[in-house]
Amino acid sequence: MCVSATTSFVAAGGIAVVGLATLRHVDHPRSVLFAAMPLLFALQQFTEGFVWLGLEGKVGDLTLQHSTFLFMLYAQGILPFLMPLAVLLIEPRGLRFYGILICTLLGAGLSAYVIYAVVGYPSTCVVDRHSIVYRNELTDKSWIAAAYVVVTCGALVLSTHRVVVWFGLLNVLGLSVVIATKAYAFTSVWCLYAALLSAMLYWQFARAHIDVESPNSSLVAT
Repeated sequence: MCVSATTSFVAAGGIAVVGLATLRHVDHPRSVLFAAMPLLFALQQFTEGFVWLGLEGKVGDLTLQHSTFLFMLYAQGILPFLMPLAVLLIEPRGLRFYGILICTLLGAGLSAYVIYAVVGYPSTCVVDRHSIVYRNELTDKSWIAAAYVVVTCGALVLSTHRVVVWFGLLNVLGLSVVIATKAYAFTSVWCLYAALLSAMLYWQFARAHIDVESPNSSLVAT
């Protein structure tokens, strides 16, 4: 995320409200994880708020270290598996289901590697041009960034649910803009964008039904 700790905490609070409201409209257990994505993004932004406080010298170094670790663990290590898994759980069986399954398996492998890197090697962060730059010697690789985009956005775009596809396409658009303008702060800036974008899921869950059995199901409001 960028700008300040205040922005992080305000964004976290707003998205958390949307996330809790979204969960109230879930009508199938397999939809819970996908519906929980706004709330999980809110928790992520809340964590980054403490990263900002640490970088601003308003909390101690230990808090900064723990916050940095937790943010990177989720953003880089857990999300690449959690996102395609959430899509897989709501996807009816069919050709696209197996494509998403491949993304999920690849995401699991990527997550295992990144979690190993974040747990086993020190991570640091600095403020650069009003954005936070996270660094880890094993994850600062172009192939990891490419794999990250493939497994997260790829699973979304492959879905038969139209709102999931739009969520994926808009994330691809956001990623393209971030790479073009703030590639050095890719993790932080894209996570803010994805978190704000996840609020769109409320409207769909509130007015639409996810049919996890029908191959022709969609997340279109009725």
